Amino acid sequence: MVVLNRIYTRTGDAGQTSLGTGERRPKNDLRVEVYGTIDEANCAIGLARVATSKDPACARVDAMLLCVQNDMFDLGADLCVPEAEPIPQYEPLRIVQAQVDRLERKIDDLNAELPPLMSFVLPGGSSAAAALHLARTITRRAERLLVALAAVPGERVGEPALKYVNRLSDFLFVAARYVNRKGEGDILWVPGQNR
Repeated sequence: MVVLNRIYTRTGDAGQTSLGTGERRPKNDLRVEVYGTIDEANCAIGLARVATSKDPACARVDAMLLCVQNDMFDLGADLCVPEAEPIPQYEPLRIVQAQVDRLERKIDDLNAELPPLMSFVLPGGSSAAAALHLARTITRRAERLLVALAAVPGERVGEPALKYVNRLSDFLFVAARYVNRKGEGDILWVPGQNR
């Protein structure tokens, strides 16, 4: 476990930060940007949980979101320790396929209770759904950054991490619909409605 008894260290005052390996990188380094964006998405999920934790109809989704928030910290830990040679003296925490599979099961379980979509969904409805849609879009940005990082020569990203982030945005979409009274509260896009 991590023990933090002092919050500021002054080591980042010159615009550098440490990866989990101890390697120093600029704070605007692409890898740092990716796991910072994952953290941002996690915060939006936390905002959604303010609503889901108080609504008995959302208890199932709230428990799923708590599990996902923990996975997202695992993902941040994975990304802050680049896959490299030599292998660190300790085994780094990595996202594994079982986490991707569990997320897929959650998507399927929730989606089975939703009516089919006849149009795109506008972000909104309940406050929980709006926050989950925000988390979904932040997750999509994180995914774009993660794909860009994986394309950089010398930077490696685990395949399960890439899959997890891709599935996560799908899960957040389905969860947003579910907390919108199982899709009844969805606001559907009407193409050209305001022409």
